[in-house]
Amino acid sequence: MIRRLDAATETFLTDLAEISRRVERAQRELGTGRRVNRPSDAPDEISRLLQLRSELAQTEQIRSNLGRVKTEVDTAEQTLQDAVRLLDRAAVLGAQGMNGTTSPEQRRMIAEEVETLLDQMVGLARARVEARYIFSGDADSQAPFTLDLSLDDPVSDYLGGPTSRQIMHPAGTAFPVAKTGEEIFDNPDPEKNVFQAINNLRLALRDNDEAGMAAAMDQIESASAHLNEQLAWYGAVQNQVTQALDFAYKHELRLKERIGAIEDADIAEAILELNQGTYQREVALQSKSRNQKISLFDYLG
Repeated sequence: MIRRLDAATETFLTDLAEISRRVERAQRELGTGRRVNRPSDAPDEISRLLQLRSELAQTEQIRSNLGRVKTEVDTAEQTLQDAVRLLDRAAVLGAQGMNGTTSPEQRRMIAEEVETLLDQMVGLARARVEARYIFSGDADSQAPFTLDLSLDDPVSDYLGGPTSRQIMHPAGTAFPVAKTGEEIFDNPDPEKNVFQAINNLRLALRDNDEAGMAAAMDQIESASAHLNEQLAWYGAVQNQVTQALDFAYKHELRLKERIGAIEDADIAEAILELNQGTYQREVALQSKSRNQKISLFDYLG
């Protein structure tokens, strides 16, 4: 038979349970360092907390993506710096070849060095990052060009694809981060075609064709201006990526601070709550023991 508890005992047990919940919560906060460990800890703030966590996860993913893109953009920019230097060297060799005192044999020797420059330029156009050809557009598993120097037209047509490569800025916008090898090195416009300019100079020097050399030098000059424009474009993208990474990093810090303001425990307050709750529970139990000789077990039978 279970005896019914009197009103005073029911109140005592209710108060004791509340004190115990406060103690347990303080212990959880001290153990985890977090004020919010489950939805019931802050039911009015859970929706906002979940929203902030989702935004933080998205920002962290964008920052990770930006980090990978930065490697590709940095590689592309350095590659184009090297390409500009190669084209500058081709211009120097062309000027030597056009000198009226240069013999046909000397021009053929210069043509061989220009041929080496063409080989190196195609190599630059085939630059890779993590096995991806960075100038092959969306077909980045395919080398953008091949080279057969036994031919008068030794560079293949562009073998890559168009590029749709963009990266998301943590502010919510997107911007392009790549150009194709066709646009940069093998442009349909002859005045912008780097490969064609170098190869035309090679052929003219080899064949002792002074008119051809003059025309090739003009093409070298215009192709160089085009290549410098591509270099400047990648430099601007580098700046965009760097700024986006900085924005993402600062935004992550702001989000973490806002999340912390909701879920992080106030350690000093938790210690105080634990000490007070423990003390109040002990006092309550001692007081109840002194005032009532019948224990809770006496009600159970």
